[in-house]
Amino acid sequence: MTGEELKSLALEDLHKAAGARFGGFAGWLMPLTYPPGVMKEHLHTREHAGLFDISHMKLFEVSGPETSKLLNRACPLDAAALETSQSKYTFLLTESAGIIDDLIVTRLGPERFMVVANAGNAATDEAHLKSIAKDFDATVRPLDRVFLALQGPEATDVLKQAGIRTDTLTFMHGVEPGPGWFLSRSGYTGEDGFEIGLPETDARQLATTLLADSRVQWIGLAARDSLRLEAGLCLHGQDITPEDNPASAGLMWAIPKYVRASGDFIGAEALRKILADGPSEKRVGLKAEGRQPVRAGTALFDADGNPAGRVTSGGFGPSIGAPVAMGYVAAGLAKPGTKLFADVRGTKIPVDVSPLPFTPHRYRKG
Repeated sequence: MTGEELKSLALEDLHKAAGARFGGFAGWLMPLTYPPGVMKEHLHTREHAGLFDISHMKLFEVSGPETSKLLNRACPLDAAALETSQSKYTFLLTESAGIIDDLIVTRLGPERFMVVANAGNAATDEAHLKSIAKDFDATVRPLDRVFLALQGPEATDVLKQAGIRTDTLTFMHGVEPGPGWFLSRSGYTGEDGFEIGLPETDARQLATTLLADSRVQWIGLAARDSLRLEAGLCLHGQDITPEDNPASAGLMWAIPKYVRASGDFIGAEALRKILADGPSEKRVGLKAEGRQPVRAGTALFDADGNPAGRVTSGGFGPSIGAPVAMGYVAAGLAKPGTKLFADVRGTKIPVDVSPLPFTPHRYRKG
């Protein structure tokens, strides 16, 4: 944050005690890595259970008689169709269908919803939602919570050992297990796992309890990034921005067909036109030949040397054992197997368009 002091996490002392190396991200001073290092943190999450402090994310409670109408205007969503505890991945869009932010909305009751927003967009999202809320009998209230994520195949057993039962909770559902608590079965790694918003005192106790389990380690932001990249999940500000739309980003699965056709959400007409014309570019997976990672911002070219697109996220995939990347290419070049070339400091590295995700999702859906 240029000219502004970075915000500190409430549990910063715990991260320092664990030997975290810190860096700035979305206005926050965040743990990037711990002593085991990115590779081991990444693989530990895939094999056991990783604990992430994601308190830079923001939770909003939206409530009132017209909350569903507010959310349906703000997002390409049918909020009233959500069952209690059901979560939905959705977006805030500009009038031109650009992605202001991607969100997870969870129905907590007849007139109450929880909205989870990205760190760098929290202030923008709050202002945007409150502006729309002026036309509805609904209230947008930001919550002051510590937000933790426990991700990995052993996460369920670890929480059970800590006294938190999740047997009835399936992927993309959330509940309030206690005062000030919000627990959802979701995450940003492709693994089964949970995100837990809770008061600081409770969070300290929970983190201490979880870390006493030998299956749990703190995981930093660097491994979180490589995990989500392998899982083909977008990072707002890189893979999706207000310059990108859900059709180009390959995210139309998140918008019900009847909402696409007749929803009155902001950006609806622009999105319908994009769908009618067909998006000019598409988000794809990219696999580079060799061991050289292809990073965000790298230009892509076709076999004849013509500009073909751009890389938006890239790095080494520890679970894959090879470089992986995502980016946008001209729609005609989006077919898996298409050979392109990435310009890495003047060297043209061959890359193949690849299906996403690079590693299979292991969510508990039933």
